[in-house]
Amino acid sequence: MGKLRGFMEYERIKEPVVAPEERIQNYKEFTVAPKNVELQEQGGRCMDCGVPFCHSGCPLGNLIPDFNDAVYKNEWEKALTILHSTNNFPEFTGRLCPAPCEEACVLGIINPPVSIELIEKYIVERGFSEGWIKPIPPAHRTGKTVAIIGSGPAGLAAAQQLNRAGHNVTVFERDNKIGGLLRYGIPDFKMEKNVIDRRIAVLEAEGIEFKCEVEVGKTISAEELEKEFDAVVICTGASVMRELPIPGADLNGVVQAMDFLPHNNKAVDGQHKRDPKFLAKDRNVVVIGGGDSACEEALFLTRFCSKVTLIHRRDELRASKIMAERTLAHEKIEAVWDSAVEEILPGEDGKVRAIRTKNLKTGDILEINCKGVFIAIGHLPNTQPFEGILDLDENGYLVPSLGSMVKTKIPGVFVAGDCADHVYRQAITAAGMGCQSAIEAERWLAESN
Repeated sequence: MGKLRGFMEYERIKEPVVAPEERIQNYKEFTVAPKNVELQEQGGRCMDCGVPFCHSGCPLGNLIPDFNDAVYKNEWEKALTILHSTNNFPEFTGRLCPAPCEEACVLGIINPPVSIELIEKYIVERGFSEGWIKPIPPAHRTGKTVAIIGSGPAGLAAAQQLNRAGHNVTVFERDNKIGGLLRYGIPDFKMEKNVIDRRIAVLEAEGIEFKCEVEVGKTISAEELEKEFDAVVICTGASVMRELPIPGADLNGVVQAMDFLPHNNKAVDGQHKRDPKFLAKDRNVVVIGGGDSACEEALFLTRFCSKVTLIHRRDELRASKIMAERTLAHEKIEAVWDSAVEEILPGEDGKVRAIRTKNLKTGDILEINCKGVFIAIGHLPNTQPFEGILDLDENGYLVPSLGSMVKTKIPGVFVAGDCADHVYRQAITAAGMGCQSAIEAERWLAESN
């Protein structure tokens, strides 16, 4: 429970950040690690609440009071063991999760909640820096083979769980590096890619085989994988762009998030030079959307553009609270709330000149001059290779079998993460669903002997 009455003695702290004018000069993470004693005090704020609703708030079921108490007592290795018992990759969730655990924190009823995500992040960072995180290969192999399609958080979690159970696991990734949207959909200033690389090195040392530039439906068929492997787990994610159904959406100067983010992330990685159409350098631009991708685009664009305006249909961002805070705090980003873009207007050169928006509360029309429009209004699943083989809903999500989150209608084929039915995805994170698919796959493999 941390320290008795610690929540009365210690104030909640926010993770320090580098000043905007400094951080836009590079692409590194712009957070600053708190002092060890400050983190201990944050763990000490965890109160003896009786019923720790943070457990139910966390989709992974992290043992939050337990690792908070260990941090307060300066028992960091113990805290890491507790954290890893439910969370395969706390270095990802500690940076990217919207922290519903903090929304559920009982202390939050009367005071700012415990800084759970902050504590989680620095537990795992301490683990890597101290060398406590080491490969855990299985003691024996079962001889069973498992194919994981996709190397995002769901795929990696499923791969680690099934490999540690002794199965021979192969992860197939269509891109040139492992990580899925963790690598090419998330900018380095939110999560540097060495964070992925060091974890992949651990997974490889545990015996997982990774194959890049293999795309199901092109390089290999879904039917071939089903025949070659004893079990298949589909974790293809959701990166198919939603189109904006308004006039002018096809103008020169309109860019989709799932084109913009991978292109710029690969440029930061040194894989190619930037295409000028993804920069709108020294121009005024508009970002349409309110989720994480919209915020990430906006923060990327502040490094190039004169002015960035974020337009959202609601009165607040739907991004994670951390991403929203960092985006709106940035001095070069303005926000237009409760507004829908009705038309993208061309100039005489046929390129984007301006956008016309309508306020959804007042009906007022606003025209904003801009030279680029960047769209981030959500993504659809990458499930086209499974059409006609597995059940898909009207939006293309894979629909699990009745009564299961992860089983499909084909025995031995499972699904996890953002490519699965949205009803299930709302109840559990991608990594958590990857673990659930691993449990079901392991059970099926045992029964199929």
